[in-house]
Amino acid sequence: MIPMALVWAEISIFTALALLHLHWGFGGEWGFEKSLPTNEEGKRMLNPKKKDSLIVGVGLLFFATFYLLKAKGIVLDLPAWVMAVAGWLIPVIFLLRAMGDFNYIGFFKRVKHTDFGIRDTRFYSPLCLFIGVIGVLIAVYW
Repeated sequence: MIPMALVWAEISIFTALALLHLHWGFGGEWGFEKSLPTNEEGKRMLNPKKKDSLIVGVGLLFFATFYLLKAKGIVLDLPAWVMAVAGWLIPVIFLLRAMGDFNYIGFFKRVKHTDFGIRDTRFYSPLCLFIGVIGVLIAVYW
C-alpha cells in the first residue's frame, strides 16, 4: 500500500505548480525568466504566452484534483477507465519531461551550462522524476 503522504505530496506539488503557472498567466513575473530554457548565447528557446501559462496552470489543477480524488478528499463518480488512464498518463508526462528533449530540457540535455540548464539539472528535472515515480507507484499499488 502506498503511504497517503505520497498522494498528498503529489496534490501539494501540483497545486503549487498550478498556482505558479496561473500567476504567470495573469501577468506575474516572479520566476518566469528563470523557468525557460535558453541556448548558449542566452536566447530563449521557448516563448510562451500568458494563455499558455493559464492552460498549463489549469492542467496542473486537474492533476491535483485527480490525486485528490484518489485520496478520497473529494468524491466524484468517474468511470474506472478514466481514473486508470489518468493514473498512468500523468506520471508518463512527467517522466518524459524528466528525460527531456535531448537538447535544452531534462536529464539528457546537451546544453547544460546555461542558467536554466543548471536549474533544470538541480531542481526541475529531479522534481519531474519524483512526480513521475510517485505517480507510477500510486498507479501500480493503489
